[in-house]
Formats: sequence, C-alpha cells, structure tokens
Amino acid sequence: MKKKKESEKPGQNACSCAMCPAYEEEVKRVLFTEEMRQTHTILLPTMLPRHFKIISAIFHHFGYNTEILDDGLNGDSRQVIEAGLANVHNDTCYPALLIIGQMLTALKSGRYDTHKVALLLPQTGGGCRASNYIFLARKALKKAGFEYVPIISLNFSGLEDNPGFKITLPMLRPAMYGILYGDLLMWLVNQCKPYEVEPGSTEKLADEWSDRIVKQLEAKRISYRAVRQNYAQIVKDFAALPKTGEKKVRVGIVGEIFVKFSPLGNNDLEKFLIDEGAETVMAGLLDFILYCIVNPMIDFKLYGFSRKTAAVYRLVYRYALKKQRDMAKAVRENSDFHVPGDFEKTRKLIQGIIGEGVKMGEGWLLTAEMMELIESGAENVVITQPFGCLPNHIVGKGMMKPVKERYPHANLVAIDYDSGATKINQENRLKLMLANARLKQ
Repeated sequence: MKKKKESEKPGQNACSCAMCPAYEEEVKRVLFTEEMRQTHTILLPTMLPRHFKIISAIFHHFGYNTEILDDGLNGDSRQVIEAGLANVHNDTCYPALLIIGQMLTALKSGRYDTHKVALLLPQTGGGCRASNYIFLARKALKKAGFEYVPIISLNFSGLEDNPGFKITLPMLRPAMYGILYGDLLMWLVNQCKPYEVEPGSTEKLADEWSDRIVKQLEAKRISYRAVRQNYAQIVKDFAALPKTGEKKVRVGIVGEIFVKFSPLGNNDLEKFLIDEGAETVMAGLLDFILYCIVNPMIDFKLYGFSRKTAAVYRLVYRYALKKQRDMAKAVRENSDFHVPGDFEKTRKLIQGIIGEGVKMGEGWLLTAEMMELIESGAENVVITQPFGCLPNHIVGKGMMKPVKERYPHANLVAIDYDSGATKINQENRLKLMLANARLKQ
C-alpha cells in the first residue's frame, strides 16, 4: 500500500464523489437556517418559467422570498454555458452544466448580495442529475468563491433537509394546483400561438391568467371548486382568441425533462418550430410527477419492496390522476382543443415495447410519451436529449426502431444538445423533419 505523504492535504487526491469520506472535507455543506428564511432570497433555476412563476408565488405565500433566474434566456445562453464550463468538468451532463452555470452567472452579476441568497435545486432521488447535481454545484460554488452560499435540495426522497426550508402538507395542495394550472396554460398556449391572428395575443392572455392565479394563491386558501371554475374560464378565454383556419404540422416533443421543457436547454426549440410553421405538443409536468409516483408501486410489483410504501403511493397516484382528469374534462367540455392525454392510458401503451422496470432518468415514460403523441395525431416527434445521456439514448433514440415498427407513418428525429453542439446543425435536422412531414400531409 502506498504510504500517504505527510504534506498531502486531506482529500487532495481523493475521489470527489459524494459517497467518499473525503468529500465532506473538500466541500462543506452550508445549511439554510430558520434565520435565513427571513433574510435570504431563494433563487430558482429556469426550466418551466410559467409553472415556476406560480410555484414561486406559493413559496412566497408560505413565507419564502423566491426569485426565478432568467440568465441565459433571450439569446444570451453562451455566457451561462461558459460559466458552467469554467467550474464544472466538461464531461458533465449538459443540464447540470447549464443549471450550475446559470446559478454562477446570477451570483456574479452584481444583482444580489451574495451573502443573502440561497439556491434551490429540485431532486427526485433517482440516478444522474436527480441526485448528483447538488454535489457538483457545491464544488463549483467553492471553486468560484461562493462556498458560503447555501444550496437547498427540494426533494421528497429524504436526500437532504434544511432547518429553514420545509415542504409541509399545507403547501402540497396549492403546489399541485400550481402544476395543473401551469400544464393547462402550456397546453392551450401551444394550440393557440401558431394560429393567432394578432401576434402576441396568446402570450398576453397567458400572462394575464398567470398573474391572476398568482394573486389568488397568495391572497387566500383556494378551494378546489374555485380551481375547476378557473379551468373552465381559462379554456373559454383561449377558445375565444381569434385564430387562423390554416392546418399546420403538429410536432411532439419528448426527452430529458430539463432539455425537453427549458428554452435554455433546447435552444428555444418551441419558438423555432412555431417560426417554421409548426404546432408543438408536449405532455405536462404532472405526467413526469405521476411517473415518479408510480415507480415505488412498480418496485413492489417487480421486487417485493415495501408493501406499505406502495400502498401510500397508490393513494397519492389516484389523487393526482383524478386531478389530471378533471383538467382534461374542462378542456373537453369547454372547447374544441385537443385534450391532454390520460396518464393511465399512456402508461399502458408501452406493453410489448418496453418494461416498467426501465426507470432510470425518464425511463419508460419517454417511450410512452412518444407513442401517446403519435396516437393523438402528432406523428412527428422530436426526441431531445443531452449528448451522451445513457438512459435517454436507450429509451429515446434506442426505442425509435420498435416504435416505428408499430407506427410506420411516424416521423421521428433525435436531437442531441451539448455545449459543443452547433445550433445550425440542430435546426437543419429539424427542417428536414418538417419537410418530410409536409410531404405526408
């Protein structure tokens, strides 16, 4: 055994992974305390700006001062990418590099007193980004000189907790409403924006409803009856927007959750497709949450894991699924819009294609969403994935052949996103897909 040199510092040549004892010596975790709750602003990364605006309002209602970061949006993503590359290994997953780069860009911007901010990072407790980004972020903060800034893990898996940040039961119900509102607005915007007669009218209406929802959530406890009434009125308002009668190519988008949803992660994919004359279609955030809820039930079914845990998740699943169906019902009864897919039906589509035990990252859900989009009429599907993302290469690009065998008319294209990927190459491949789609019209 090699004898350790006396001059060698603790952890100097050690592995940097979170499970190593040297990790705690190398990067000290800073807790978000109860006192910080009164003095600090919590910065949220960008993924779903409209959803997060509503979620941020819920946090504010429960005593947290939050702000959503917009660094890297509106065409200036290179600054964020460079900040990530300078402080994270360049082999790191692209979403991790972007999220960390966005955090560091904000801290260096001069907009904040860095001794009075905290960063929030959602975690699911699964593999890859879902568990490991927070440790990469802490290393990057130390390297950049911000090791005193606390990072809060938003998770339901017992990964980490903080004395000053608690997700309580009273917060969960309005949070669910916030996600549902965000999904509904996203669903309606996608069906109106490509056809609007007055440019900007769709986003203007969505912003007005977002502000109205935020005020309601901040002002008082909202009854579910009021939420359902809002659903109906929102759908009616979007249905009343003047629209052209032209037929456009419907393009579905699936993929790794950050790259799928975030304009920062996918080079503003939705805007590009709309500008090219397409209508975009995406399943909502709740579908991913339902997927995460189902997985412990699958663990019990396949491996005999905790029956009690599976029973609890089954109750939560039924509750959330009922809420999703109520939202879909509002769309169906108050408009001629396409209705969001039913998660339970989507889940069953994978039978004979891929097993439910394939659940690393987006797992079988990604394949199921591809099939649901095709069956709902969006036969053109863009599979977005970080370059080198093994789970998504398997359940996305790797499943293209069996999906095409079941749906011969499907038009599928996989697009890799990375700090070194060229936007022009991505857009040329998308244009080719759209040209093929128009030939089939």
